Amino acid sequence: MVKGLSAAEINKLARIGAAAKLAELERDIVALRRAFPGVKAARRGSPAGGDAAFQPQTKLTARVSKRGRRKPMSSAERKAVSERMKRYWDDKRKGKAKG
Repeated sequence: MVKGLSAAEINKLARIGAAAKLAELERDIVALRRAFPGVKAARRGSPAGGDAAFQPQTKLTARVSKRGRRKPMSSAERKAVSERMKRYWDDKRKGKAKG
């Protein structure tokens, strides 16, 4: 820790620095969007990887990117999967003990 500064003062300075950096990044984003108006940001886990950020977004690419998503499981579905996997691993352990 820096001598003469309390933890609260260091935290305050860190927040000021973070806010300044965030403002700088937001300015950069605005400048990039003005320079490249047809470019859309890539989403994490997109099948196209990092190249998706450099392709203009069209109806076709928007539709394709939604294909890999799964719907969230209900609690009943999670419970059924849990029970199935417990039976699976119990059977697998029993098979190893015999073999």
